Amino acid sequence: MANTIAKRYNSSISEESKAVVTSTLRPLETEDHSMMMTRVISYSNDSESTPGGDFRSFPMHELSPETKQSIVPQSSGEPKKGDCEQPLSSGLTAAGFNVLLLLAFQNCSKNILLRFVMKEHPKFLTCAAILGVEGVKLVLSLLYIVLIERRPVTSAVTFMKQDHRNSVLMAVPATLYSIQMTLEYLALGNIDAAVFSVLVQTKLLATAGCSVFILGKKIKKVQLISLVLLMIGVMLCNMKDFGNTESSENSRKGILATLGISACSGFASVYTEKVIKAKRNLNSAGNDKLPSHDQPLKEKYGLAYTQVQLAVVSLVIMGFYCAAMEMDQILEKGLWYGFNGPAFVSIFVSAIGGLIVAAVLKFADAVLKGYATAISVILTGVLSMFLFGTHLNVLYFLGIGNVICSVFLYSANDLDKLLC
Repeated sequence: MANTIAKRYNSSISEESKAVVTSTLRPLETEDHSMMMTRVISYSNDSESTPGGDFRSFPMHELSPETKQSIVPQSSGEPKKGDCEQPLSSGLTAAGFNVLLLLAFQNCSKNILLRFVMKEHPKFLTCAAILGVEGVKLVLSLLYIVLIERRPVTSAVTFMKQDHRNSVLMAVPATLYSIQMTLEYLALGNIDAAVFSVLVQTKLLATAGCSVFILGKKIKKVQLISLVLLMIGVMLCNMKDFGNTESSENSRKGILATLGISACSGFASVYTEKVIKAKRNLNSAGNDKLPSHDQPLKEKYGLAYTQVQLAVVSLVIMGFYCAAMEMDQILEKGLWYGFNGPAFVSIFVSAIGGLIVAAVLKFADAVLKGYATAISVILTGVLSMFLFGTHLNVLYFLGIGNVICSVFLYSANDLDKLLC
């Protein structure tokens, strides 16, 4: 009799713990995907680093001891085969390595292509290019939903209806992303791709500043050192322009545009983090206390749905901008006036960047994105030398070393993730 009661008691505790964990983690899973996809935006482009915080892993220290014990089984000797298969938990996985290379080559090729296209200052509309990027991204995301996830296109419409409040919140980072892309075209029309790839890493400094003033975060000593290294590296990489007077005005425009990109990236990252934290606090209050529109989505949606959401919001915003600012030229010359083959290819390369970042979010962490950034910066500098005849001196390569060290120092806040 006593044994029977004990078994039932243990069973009830186990089921209760599982219920607590499920109700706690399930809404967070959807929120994590939403936030991280928005970071691609800044990101993304910024496609690249996530200095503002990483929400892919729920903090175990926030769980009660009973719940934590039900999640983490007690060690019983040799680890199981699947225990170390999480991305970057036991080193760089094959999938993570492939995604790393893909992201690095995408970032590099985008910078090189945009520099090639914008070097002669073509007359096409920048807003048309951004509309093209978002349109291609929307089509590719829908194809992924239909062909890979085996769901109808209408499921994306259902997702946006259920998550309509988040769609409104997406308007801010989507607008910043559109501004960021516009500034990219301006920057790469006035400075070398090699200099741009280094200078754009000042997004770390912008994100750190926004985190301090908006979120009230404290900068760690290692992060402060990384920011100092970043500024030194950026100055070293731009010293080659000090003696070149014939293009000083263009260089000034390009540098200011790139700093604007960094500012947009930093603010978008911190804004998104603040919104997600606020929504998590609502969810932690208990679903029963929330209004119906704040209830977690009943069906699990992947990152492709968030890409659709972002693309639709961006298309609406840029559509209004084009209609308000460029309608006369569009009616006179057409939306795609002045576009050539390389320009269309650059649109496609920029569009797939968001989808690649989605893959990075699945297999990577900030350390892996640091590797991708390092490879991208080095490749962009080397290719600029061969393709555009860009003169890169010793100071530039010293600056690259500083910037790469800065990225790793800022991102590698918890190196224990690299250990199994």
